[in-house]
Amino acid sequence: MSNSEKSGPLSAIAEAIRAKRERKSGTLEDIAELEASLLADIENFDLDAAERRAKREYLANSGAGMVDPTLVFPEIAPNRPSAAIQEKPAPVIQKTEVAPPPSIPDAGSSLLDQLRQQAEVRQREIHSAMAERTSANEAIDQGLKHLFFYLHELVQQLNIVKPGIPRDYPLVEKYVLNRLEWQEGFADYRTQSQSAGALVELVTFSYHLKGPGSLFIERDGPSVERFRTTLFDFGLPFTCKEFKNERSYVERAEFEIRSDVSVSARWRADFGKGVILLETRNLERLGSALYTVRPQSVDQALLDDFGRLVLGQPNRFRELAKR
Repeated sequence: MSNSEKSGPLSAIAEAIRAKRERKSGTLEDIAELEASLLADIENFDLDAAERRAKREYLANSGAGMVDPTLVFPEIAPNRPSAAIQEKPAPVIQKTEVAPPPSIPDAGSSLLDQLRQQAEVRQREIHSAMAERTSANEAIDQGLKHLFFYLHELVQQLNIVKPGIPRDYPLVEKYVLNRLEWQEGFADYRTQSQSAGALVELVTFSYHLKGPGSLFIERDGPSVERFRTTLFDFGLPFTCKEFKNERSYVERAEFEIRSDVSVSARWRADFGKGVILLETRNLERLGSALYTVRPQSVDQALLDDFGRLVLGQPNRFRELAKR
């Protein structure tokens, strides 16, 4: 081989070595730059954002999520303590506004609303009725208390005075109980239970009249039992002497009726109707009577006329009781 041929390959090899060395130096510089760039990318890499983005892509491309990645439910971003991460927030995905489906009327809620309205109306009615009833009940309570104090005082005085009562009590036919005098009287009251309000619900007033002698009345046949029942109803004390035939059938009877009359007046509250009922027995006549009195009518004038009625004096009690 000639020298020129040897020098050619040698020079080529030398050139290649030199070029390799130059490229190596450039490669090192490139590696250094790439390394710096990678470190910067790593430093600025948002791991949370990448994880969320990968999750959305996975849900969008798989059957587990919605087909449209924009319809994936939004996530609540966690608090980021790193300032660098805060400066580079995750990209905001524009979501398509989807109108909510029309609300279906809830039958249960609708029914409850109707019942709630009815209950409110009913409660107002109940409260109004209760207020009216309470006012009426208190008026009855006050009226009966007024009655009791008056009658209690009246009885105390009459038990001392023991006046004569100029009243005739016709019994049957020409027979009359009269010339009666006051013997003894009594007044009392009764209240409701504490749980019911402890209102006065009853005032009782009773007294006993007595006169001289007795009435002797004879009855026969079927009228014997009827007359006996009448005397029981009036509460009159009597004795009966029966006369029977051979078959033990009562043919006639002789009644001895003492001039002894028990009188009672019961002032009873009717809270349902808001009135006071006066139930009397043998007050103006033998037998029972019923009066209806408004509690507002129980005033001094009515009480005084009731006292006059008891004593057999002229009075306007019936007129005042109808007010």
